[in-house]
Amino acid sequence: MIKKRLAKDKIIFWSICILAILTAVPLLAILGEVFFRGYDQLTWSFFTEPTPTAYKAMKAIEAGEPIPGGIANGIIGTILMLGMAAVVAIPMGILCGAFLAENSKNRFAQTVSYLTDLLQGTPSVIIGIITYVWVVVPMKGYSAIAGSVALCIMMMPLIIRSTEETLKILPASLKEAGLALGGNRARVMMKVQLPAAFGGIFTGVLLAISRVIGETAPLMFTALGCSLIRWSIDKPMSAVPLLIWEFFNDPNLQDLIWGASLFLLLFVLVLNITAKYIAKKWNQ
Repeated sequence: MIKKRLAKDKIIFWSICILAILTAVPLLAILGEVFFRGYDQLTWSFFTEPTPTAYKAMKAIEAGEPIPGGIANGIIGTILMLGMAAVVAIPMGILCGAFLAENSKNRFAQTVSYLTDLLQGTPSVIIGIITYVWVVVPMKGYSAIAGSVALCIMMMPLIIRSTEETLKILPASLKEAGLALGGNRARVMMKVQLPAAFGGIFTGVLLAISRVIGETAPLMFTALGCSLIRWSIDKPMSAVPLLIWEFFNDPNLQDLIWGASLFLLLFVLVLNITAKYIAKKWNQ
């Protein structure tokens, strides 16, 4: 009987190991392909120069030289639009998540929670179309502002849900102690509960940023793209995902896809490592 159980245990153990390896193979294959094709493009000029024209790229290819230029316009656009989106989405998401955690049995809160889940599952292309109607048409032009609105809409559900779930797992005694010391519910939330949940909330914020940084469809309807380094937020602006799409559609620029893709992967990797490190330090 014992031998039979041990045999079953070994079979299950090795089955799990094999399935885990099979799951990791596609991920490692993607990472390896992007890294080996794109690492040699990560030069100083790649990060500091704007996207080259198709003519310049064609001439460089004909001469057997590396394609000049880089993705500086996309990096600046991505940072600006993410920054503007985060300024609005983070405080609104945290406050909304705190409200849902404190009023989980309230009918209005339940409706908001349902709508949050619905918004989180909405395809990004739909959000891009809605933002086009709400922002681009009234402003009579594509802009970084419209792009940031689309990213903000996509970030908020993730921040709301992470804040709500993190606050719900806090010990009830934490809130009770704050109320017993004379604080009202709002003060206890701001001074006790939110600081205690900072690690989980901060991780959720960075994961939300990681989620939207690679979105292309919403930005195609809102920011449109630009081949120049631009700081005006009321004008069309590029982003790294938009550049990857543009490179794919231009045979002369397709080699730049790998460097831009590797940059995005490294950026998301740094965000995730930072989130885990800060959450671990805060919890200690």
